[in-house]
Amino acid sequence: QLQLAESGGGLVQPGGSLRLSCAASGFPLGYYAIGWFRQAPGKEREGVSCINSSGSSPNYADSVKGRFTVSRDNAKNMVYLQMNSLKPEDTAVYYCAAEGRGLYCSNTVSHYEYWGQGTQVTVSS
Repeated sequence: QLQLAESGGGLVQPGGSLRLSCAASGFPLGYYAIGWFRQAPGKEREGVSCINSSGSSPNYADSVKGRFTVSRDNAKNMVYLQMNSLKPEDTAVYYCAAEGRGLYCSNTVSHYEYWGQGTQVTVSS
């Protein structure tokens, strides 16, 4: 069974950058579409970005467009989320998720079958 593990979170000042990683084990990640989600305290989990199995047509939420970039390295079983120009409102636990048909991705929670445990991102001065 596919297992996902996020890393790279931490504390960063406003305007700073972080790169999150999503590592897969148990099955080749290249078959899966991957979504990045976040959940702030008291709020629903929301889609941030996603990428299909081939890496084409990445998708971004309006709130992160132009600041975040999703990419993948299927040979390494890794997906990345580069986050630049971070804002305090980006503070949340970030999750990666996988969907097995892989042809297209979505920023909706119900699209995905497998989830990581999350990594905390805190943007604060």
